[in-house]
Amino acid sequence: MLHRCSDDDKEDQKGLSRRTFLITGVAAGGGLMLGVCFTRSRGAKAQTGEETFEPNAFVRIQPDGSITLVMPQVEMGQGTYTSMSMLIAEELEVELDEVGLEAAPPNDKLYKNPLIGFQVTGGSTSVPGFWEPLRRAGATARVMLIEAAASQWQVEPAACRAEKGEVVSPAGERLSYGALVGAAAKLSVPQNVTLKSPKDFTLIGTPAKRLDTPEKVDGKAKFGIDAMIPGMTFATVSACPVFGGKLKSVDDSKAMALKGVRQVVRLDDAVAVVGDHMWTAMQGLSALDIEWDKGPNADVTTESIVQQMARASEKEGALARSDGDFAKAIPNAAKKIDAVYEMPFLAHAAMEPMNCTVNVTKDSCDIWVGIQVATRAQTTAAEVTGLPPEKIRVHNYLLGGGFGRRLDVDGITQAVAIAKQVDGPVKVVWSREEDIQHDVYRPYYYDRFTAGLDAQNQLVAYHHRVTGSSILARWAPPAFVKGLDEDAVNGAAKEFPYAIPNILVDYVRDEPPGLTTGWWRGVGPTHNIFVVESFIDELAAATKTDPVAFRRSMLAEQPRVLGVLDLAAEKAGWGSPLPDGVGRGVSVQFAMGTYISQIAEVEVTKDGEVKVRRVVCAVDCGQIVNPDTIVAQIEGGIIFGISAVLWGEITIEGGRVEQTNFNDYRVLRINETPTIEVYLVKNEEAPGGIGEPGTVGIAPAVTNAIFATTGRRIRKLPIKSQFGPE
Repeated sequence: MLHRCSDDDKEDQKGLSRRTFLITGVAAGGGLMLGVCFTRSRGAKAQTGEETFEPNAFVRIQPDGSITLVMPQVEMGQGTYTSMSMLIAEELEVELDEVGLEAAPPNDKLYKNPLIGFQVTGGSTSVPGFWEPLRRAGATARVMLIEAAASQWQVEPAACRAEKGEVVSPAGERLSYGALVGAAAKLSVPQNVTLKSPKDFTLIGTPAKRLDTPEKVDGKAKFGIDAMIPGMTFATVSACPVFGGKLKSVDDSKAMALKGVRQVVRLDDAVAVVGDHMWTAMQGLSALDIEWDKGPNADVTTESIVQQMARASEKEGALARSDGDFAKAIPNAAKKIDAVYEMPFLAHAAMEPMNCTVNVTKDSCDIWVGIQVATRAQTTAAEVTGLPPEKIRVHNYLLGGGFGRRLDVDGITQAVAIAKQVDGPVKVVWSREEDIQHDVYRPYYYDRFTAGLDAQNQLVAYHHRVTGSSILARWAPPAFVKGLDEDAVNGAAKEFPYAIPNILVDYVRDEPPGLTTGWWRGVGPTHNIFVVESFIDELAAATKTDPVAFRRSMLAEQPRVLGVLDLAAEKAGWGSPLPDGVGRGVSVQFAMGTYISQIAEVEVTKDGEVKVRRVVCAVDCGQIVNPDTIVAQIEGGIIFGISAVLWGEITIEGGRVEQTNFNDYRVLRINETPTIEVYLVKNEEAPGGIGEPGTVGIAPAVTNAIFATTGRRIRKLPIKSQFGPE
């Protein structure tokens, strides 16, 4: 049961016009066009020679009055189609359903994410990154439309106002935006415009129904796996099960004898079977007799990886934070507490498995896919085909789950390599087993803690050493500086909220042999908030102090953290009696610009089964755009996180992943979902991210609750590996 509450109880793509380039003053990189498969575009596209009003790269208004947001971010269930449209509609003074959508062409200069530096949807940055740019885009259009109308009426623009898609004169005359397109397009674009004050918002901050929901319900919405191209064949793949292994040989005689099997494609590390239908391709793949060269990683196991990390963690790491003098303070502590925490590799297991449809010809390449990094899709296709970027066309679809998996383009790279050997378009779809066994995994982490308490049980010294692989070193090398991966310590260093006089946080990079690690719905914070909030709970227990009170004592300088902690404790009834076998656990966090506290009520049955009964979550994400989306994101994030804390684990034996499908990589079922209460703090601070924070703090809230009721401390996830039945 989900309980929502507040504390206040398509396919074609119009290219960038010359005017857009002149207005922005930036030349587009390459000539890549982006087709998109969603249908919520209002009005017809401008006909050849028909004048449109495009004051910037994001807004287009046509003579028929239709308004289009050229959408810089992708939709993967997080509600960006709605929230981003709200930003434009607010400043344009139009109703939300009057804003149509069109996917932005891949262009890092025009559509880069301001918080990351290139065109990407990830890191819970959509609203925080485009909060001002999109509002400014809408305000610029509004100001120019008012100026155009005022000129016709020969009055001062300041005497006019915009209202419901029209400009209104002092005398009450009205001109629609469509009627003003021609005149507004001839005006100079103002460099500075005044944005609406939050007190004047009529749309931002109010609940809005998701604009993408109707088409997802009636089947009109198109995801990458839905792409159907005339003349298309289907392919499925088997990659070497051992990381880093190669294809040695394959006997395809039985496969080629099957009706409907077209061909067998050989790559360096994989085999694909192409058929008339997906089932035919799958049958052909199972008929292959494949011999693999296992390569150098055939003896790698989870145990050997952890042993390697444990050794690495004994070395001094790259400095992430140093306050006071830990080395001097710790010998003088009255009590010293040490702990080691471990978090496993995790797969994404998005409902839509990896897929990509490609058509490669002598002088062009078309790609139909759902991807979080459109420009990187262009780059990898250009590298594989040898074609120039302007010959690559990407058609981006809705994503059936991202969670960071589609921030990597390995599936596109492979699909283009297969398509080079196929005549005509081919849809490459990974099986669920392939999807789980060849994922880009959330890193394994090994964390060492040392803390010192004085004679009055005050925390006076604190050392946290993070050991794990570096995603940034692979994914964004310029961001990996002096051996420090800032994401790997996110939530442990700069974002660490507690006031302690002597703090030392360092990072040791250690890469697992053969495995590629990547983003997973808030990598650094989902790891660090678990280990930090678990260890803080240990310290509270060591001082025989209530966990909430212990945290409060160190949060005087963090009013927003303290605010969500107090709100969550109040709403959860912290300290009130619970049934036997049920405990409460708490966590707080500052991650992705958002402050959250979660309190979980967890039952541990006599046979050791763990049941999460209730979760109370207080959220301060600054300015709220769409409260309904925030609540939904928090609910989904909590469910995602509970799946991981209870069962999520990728294990390695013989250089290969042991898990294959949802039978051994479990996710929370409907009947297992707890009551979830979400309380939103309203303020006018800059908006924070919301896509990942709900997942971040649920693990320590659950494990701290287990300690509260059983006295057993969980230092290694998932719970199933050491506690109760699977």
